[in-house]
Amino acid sequence: MNIRTSERIELVDITQEVKSEIHKSGIDNGICVVSTSHTTTAIILNENETGLRHDILDFLEKLIPPLAGYQHDRIDNNADAHLKAIILGSSETIPVTGGELVLGTWQRIFFVELDGPRQRTVNIAKIKKVQS
Repeated sequence: MNIRTSERIELVDITQEVKSEIHKSGIDNGICVVSTSHTTTAIILNENETGLRHDILDFLEKLIPPLAGYQHDRIDNNADAHLKAIILGSSETIPVTGGELVLGTWQRIFFVELDGPRQRTVNIAKIKKVQS
């Protein structure tokens, strides 16, 4: 799946797109792995509430501020994006039961852009449970 981000750091809710991929796959039971292969992006699960979205981004900026003297900034000025991606992680694994993603009531799947805006790719692996 392709995503075009519009901000340097942002959360993009991709839950509907991932659900659509599961429905198209016809998998009844198994797992779905959502991943990104970009070193300055992440995949997370959390609630899609405006205040919380702001808090997450604000927390990341305070925890790992941009241009804070990182060695990598000598090359790209984006060391903070790489460090944020490390702590968030590049994938999430979600169970599939009855053809549906098993998510909590408020859980959503987010693509996290940390060095945008850019054109990005999200990988969605759908693995069917093998019957024994």
